[in-house]
Amino acid sequence: MPPALPESSPSPQQLAAAEACCHRLAGHLFPWDITRSLELALLRTFSVPSISGLLVQTGEFEQRPRKRYDDTGLMVAELLRHGLNSAAGSAVIERMNRIHGHYAISNDDFLYVLSTFVAEPIRWIARYGWRALSQEEQQHLFVFWQAVGERMGLHHLPASLEELLSLNRRVESESFAYAESNRRVADATLTMLLSDWPAGLRPLLRTTLMGLLDAPLCDSLGWSRPPTGIEQLVLLALRTRSRSSGMSQWLRQGLGQEGRSHFYSQSPTPSYGASFRLEQLGPPTLLDRLNRP
Repeated sequence: MPPALPESSPSPQQLAAAEACCHRLAGHLFPWDITRSLELALLRTFSVPSISGLLVQTGEFEQRPRKRYDDTGLMVAELLRHGLNSAAGSAVIERMNRIHGHYAISNDDFLYVLSTFVAEPIRWIARYGWRALSQEEQQHLFVFWQAVGERMGLHHLPASLEELLSLNRRVESESFAYAESNRRVADATLTMLLSDWPAGLRPLLRTTLMGLLDAPLCDSLGWSRPPTGIEQLVLLALRTRSRSSGMSQWLRQGLGQEGRSHFYSQSPTPSYGASFRLEQLGPPTLLDRLNRP
């Protein structure tokens, strides 16, 4: 049976179980899928004009999209890899709070962004993964990110997975709206994501990406909707990939082998190469202040 829904803060036992589950999901069972789902979550946050407007104001996504992307990916990966109460996890939370403290971010925007870190992996894996997340795994994902929200000092955190998913749907229904800032930030991010591929393949890859996006998201970003049939082709391709991944997981489990973990922070990044230091993460204009004791 899934653990009971926490009425407030998760107990140490609930959090420990959630951390262990999320570590396995992100590092062993679905590392590729969770990374892709969080990229999609990033795009969804750009559809809220108050969020994209602040990102345009800071200039980080337009001027340094790769560094901003890598910084976010590395901090999320370190939380999932080490847990929130570890020395590494606590340092990441402190770093995030110091970075966010330099900007006027509303509690509502924080809550929506947090909700995407739960909602998008659940949706992506249900649609494209080699199996859907179990109810217990979904609950652990919620408990983990609820605890992150508490450590960020957020108010009015949803008390259950159902409340968080409801908040996510409500914001997307009520607050997704086209704004020039949405498109500017999304275009800069898409250009960065495609820059790793040969120029000749980029138009095809862009069209393929559009097959992952629903109509409200495309409209709010000012992007054209995908040609007819692209969505089904993308679905078929990703499910074919997932069947191969699922077979590999089944074979490893049958042999009693977990294999090495695959967190974003364990691989070289374009911004930092083979390794990084926490002191490098954050807007370059703020690094001196962020790194003061």
